[in-house]
Amino acid sequence: MASTAAAFDLQAHRGGRGLAPENTMGAFRQAAALGVTTIETDLAITKDDVVVLSHEPRLNPDLVRGPDGKWIDGAGPTIRSLTLAELKRYDIGRINPASAYSRMFPKQIAIDGERFPVLTEVYSAIPAPMRFNIEIKTDPTRPNETANPGDFTRLVVDAVKGSKAADRTMIQSFDWRTLIEARRRAPEIPTACLTIETHNSDTVRRDDAMPSPWLGGLDLKAYGGSVPQLAKAAGCAVWSPFWRNLTPETLAESHKLGLQVIPWTVNAPTDIARLIDQKVDGVITDYPEQGMAIAAEKGLKIR
Repeated sequence: MASTAAAFDLQAHRGGRGLAPENTMGAFRQAAALGVTTIETDLAITKDDVVVLSHEPRLNPDLVRGPDGKWIDGAGPTIRSLTLAELKRYDIGRINPASAYSRMFPKQIAIDGERFPVLTEVYSAIPAPMRFNIEIKTDPTRPNETANPGDFTRLVVDAVKGSKAADRTMIQSFDWRTLIEARRRAPEIPTACLTIETHNSDTVRRDDAMPSPWLGGLDLKAYGGSVPQLAKAAGCAVWSPFWRNLTPETLAESHKLGLQVIPWTVNAPTDIARLIDQKVDGVITDYPEQGMAIAAEKGLKIR
């Protein structure tokens, strides 16, 4: 992290899905050409134990077309149930125009023919100095949809090390079991503790009688209800909260603990500007070109 420690970490969320199809090589090449600090992306494991890129554990009908060129009907099979060869038959180069999801990203330009990327291939195609923030997508409430946390983490760490990319990679997850395992296997790879606390999605669960299953066995109450202290205890270098959950107080506490704070996913220019003024260490955004322009206006170094 030393080479970018003084720089503002502008991360292209899913490669910058506001501009190009998410988690595709086309998006990553575009983000690299823009000059972002970091490409943020998501991981899945195939039936034959290959680390590939996908936000969803199942084939998503909003994004996936079959070999016949037609959109798949309803939620597809899990990626864990498909071999790499089977997975590569699907096209993920555009959003289904009939979906509500398509209306969220009207400026996204399709790139037909894109396939689910393999992590090691991405490292080869997008060389240094580009950094990667790779998310292990396991869910303690849905354990049968993915590889188990231990195997998933082992395969990811092996892929990173095999690509000689440890010095330009950070591993993030909402499921802190994977982060604790990653630190055990590869302490040289920094980790980022993801959290969200909303009505519809809550991984912290501060009001529950029992510790949240997302937090790697750590008990929030034992740390006075402080998520930054909990992230520090988990060994994370970065705390990445949902951007609406961040307060000036938790930001200051995080910095006092030596944590960087990189909120996700911030898209409105006014929100990006406000968070920069509050001295966050970076942002994760669907619109990296917009984030870079705002950072430049404020005199921030991106790399």
